[in-house]
Amino acid sequence: MPKVAITMPQLGESIAEAIIVKFLVKPGDTIEVDQEVIEVETNKATMGVTTLCGGVLSQFHVEEGTSYAVGTQLGIIEATEEEIQATGVTPIGQKANTEEEGELIEKTLSHGDNPAVKQDSQMDLPDAITIEPSVNGLPVPVGTKGANYISPRMRARMDDLGLRAADISAVSGSGAGGRVTIEDLEAFLLSIEDWPKSKASPMRLAVADAMRRSWTRPLATVGMPVVLDKVLNHRRKQLPKPGLTLYVLRAFALALKGDPASAGYLIGENIVYPRAFDIGVAVQVEDGVVVPVIRDADTKTVPQLSEEYAELVDKARGRRLGKETLEKGIATVTNFGTFGLVSGNPIPLPNETLILGLGAGVKKPVWSEETNTFIPVTTCELVITFDHRVVDGGGAGMLLQKVRDLLQKPELL
Repeated sequence: MPKVAITMPQLGESIAEAIIVKFLVKPGDTIEVDQEVIEVETNKATMGVTTLCGGVLSQFHVEEGTSYAVGTQLGIIEATEEEIQATGVTPIGQKANTEEEGELIEKTLSHGDNPAVKQDSQMDLPDAITIEPSVNGLPVPVGTKGANYISPRMRARMDDLGLRAADISAVSGSGAGGRVTIEDLEAFLLSIEDWPKSKASPMRLAVADAMRRSWTRPLATVGMPVVLDKVLNHRRKQLPKPGLTLYVLRAFALALKGDPASAGYLIGENIVYPRAFDIGVAVQVEDGVVVPVIRDADTKTVPQLSEEYAELVDKARGRRLGKETLEKGIATVTNFGTFGLVSGNPIPLPNETLILGLGAGVKKPVWSEETNTFIPVTTCELVITFDHRVVDGGGAGMLLQKVRDLLQKPELL
């Protein structure tokens, strides 16, 4: 019978591998097209690998708890000729003609609900391979000394460990001019060999990788206080009560709609504007942070956002988010005020220009010209971190002013 490969699909733009969590079927089982057969864990969520055609599962040649690269052959299905013709897949060892391949690609690209069918498996796939996480990382204490010159040998070793030049600043250099040599690094690694340690989770490694990549840009942060009394009064009258984050998110989306260049990307000599105002919301989970994206936030009212937001948070904390809710946001809102933090310096994701942070509400006396006395009001700090190549401090300040002004009219949000 013809054999069709089950492969590790592309589960997200920045995802190169996934860990096998559980097999949902066993060899000899009859399976249907688009059936989930393997549960895998990426650095962002738990997802299912589905099949391109129906048939009988011949075998799995991967192991639970092991990470495999995108494109790795995970198993084999024995299918009938009728099933092959009905689904249009090409068995292992056969080459699809160009016309059929084009039709299949068009079909898979339009299949938005099934990430597995986006994987182009119409070719002979490599044998299963095991890879180590792409970012290993190493906690290194902060110091003042570092290396201006890094030898190729030293660079290769640092790449193995996921280290950058700033990460070796704690290592005392014995080379010329205080340069850190490979021997210095190895001695440092040996000295911390017996330090307490734990294995970093895929989520933690993903956050570390994203922040490293994001910090390669010139980022700056500005902030201003915002009076929340009108928003809080409006919120008390709503059932169910929407979170303060949603008011800020909605105001942020409307402000960006009026100034789309602020969320643009610098590509060559052009600022490329966003086509949709999809805003992410930072959600704290057990071992890191995920950022599900609310699509077209500028077109949805706060009550509409509330239901969608609650569902996304529930899925995020259960690691059940699909990749369609984790990609292609233009900015993020993060409410670090829930942890009692009054101010902060959030960092945008590598693919985003902006992130808006919301601090904890604080009661403060404010002078009232009407009553000629101080009155208590609730304020919070709004801070925005931005790519300084695209936005200047003045532009970021004006964007914050728009958000602040919109929050004074919560009934319009």
